[in-house]
Amino acid sequence: MTSGGGTRMPVAYIPHGGGPWPFVELGFGDPAEWAALATYLRGLAQLAPQRPRAMLVISAHWEERIPTVTTSEHPPMLYDYYGFPPESYEITWPAPGDPQLAARVRALLSAAGIDSAEDAHRGYDHGTFVPLKVTFPEADIPTVQLSMRRDLDPASHLAIGRALRPLRDEGVLIVGSGMSFHNMRGFGSPAARAPSVAFDAWMRETVALEPAARDAALVAWDRAPSARLCHPREEHLLPLMVIAGAAGDDRGTVPYSSILMGTQVSAVHFG
Repeated sequence: MTSGGGTRMPVAYIPHGGGPWPFVELGFGDPAEWAALATYLRGLAQLAPQRPRAMLVISAHWEERIPTVTTSEHPPMLYDYYGFPPESYEITWPAPGDPQLAARVRALLSAAGIDSAEDAHRGYDHGTFVPLKVTFPEADIPTVQLSMRRDLDPASHLAIGRALRPLRDEGVLIVGSGMSFHNMRGFGSPAARAPSVAFDAWMRETVALEPAARDAALVAWDRAPSARLCHPREEHLLPLMVIAGAAGDDRGTVPYSSILMGTQVSAVHFG
């Protein structure tokens, strides 16, 4: 199972926006800021040096006791948001699944001593279908979702990423989908602007460090400036740990950083 050209895929930690945006008008936030995020997500299609054979997505919206992969050949839609207009529940992104990739993920995790499981029924949640419908609207790249661990232990998620690193040489684009700021009470609050900027500055500096220092800082992420204000619960940050683990010796870059809903939000790429 190789990429065919021997080219290593990058890995990306992306902000997935809010609810069914941009396919349904949300009515809040600055339209120019939302447009900037959409432009970034569309540009992800050119991130990889060649078209991905498949994608593996770690979404902030799926937690299990142990890492769990989707194995359906045709994953359904999972509208895991509430209170939006009816059209929010009619969005489609019919990308095929990839049972072979799911099996490869489990084999890599097992080789690293990490227990895993599979789910033949779970569909694409909005952490996957919303941003990737912007990036790959044709929905023609086979895609597998991988859950986070429910304990949200950062070191364990870094280890998961390290185990999955070989996929980068097999034509698989690994995407961590979350938000680098995720405090629902903070969005739109002027009081959250400065803390979000401080945490974002820490994240930008951290991902650019050499790997050992980077990983040590990510394990201790809750000591960062305003960490718990920005992430009262860290499920939207933890996909970054998986991506950093898969990064290997690559240093992180920040191709998108913008004010969104009054707070600083960034994306991180490695490779």
